Amino acid sequence: MESTVKSPVLLYTEQTPNPESLKFVTNRMLYPNQTADFRETDQELASEWSALAAELFEMPFVKGVYICNNFVTITKEINYDWADVMLRIKSFLKAYVEEGKEIVKEGFEAVKADMEKENTAQYEGDDAEIVTKIIDLINTYVKPAVEMDGGNIEFKAYNAGIVTVELQGACSGCPSSTVTLQSGIEGMLKRMVPEVKQVVSEMG
Repeated sequence: MESTVKSPVLLYTEQTPNPESLKFVTNRMLYPNQTADFRETDQELASEWSALAAELFEMPFVKGVYICNNFVTITKEINYDWADVMLRIKSFLKAYVEEGKEIVKEGFEAVKADMEKENTAQYEGDDAEIVTKIIDLINTYVKPAVEMDGGNIEFKAYNAGIVTVELQGACSGCPSSTVTLQSGIEGMLKRMVPEVKQVVSEMG
């Protein structure tokens, strides 16, 4: 058998708008065209679906793990300094990816889709139509831009003109994302879906 020599795993960090979140970018696809977001409160979900996230949560300073395409966004506990923990995360991720270990189990997308279905099944008639439009606009226009910053946005609820969204990854707990939300997303949704009066955010 011929042994193929794999190119070395390269890893670098990128700042995000949230000072507590850092984007760790690799030259390998980790989770192509999908997103997986785990927080401290989701550790059971992480241990079931992502060994990478579960192992990262064993580090005392890791508060959130967001995996998408070729990067992992880590959100740290506020009382730790990036200067003290960044190299440890980098060497862990490099070794993990080099060993070719599983990032996210197959089937996680279906679990997420079921969760989303439960979320939207409660709407009927006109509201159901409005919610479908809102989700479509968020997925098409907002998510790609937010992903560039190492974050994500998910639709949570719609009630009497008020849209609730959840901010994940680098956007969670980020002061600038609240401002972006109010101006950018709210403006677009109001234009495209006249029934929308306001956008509020929950921090993931």
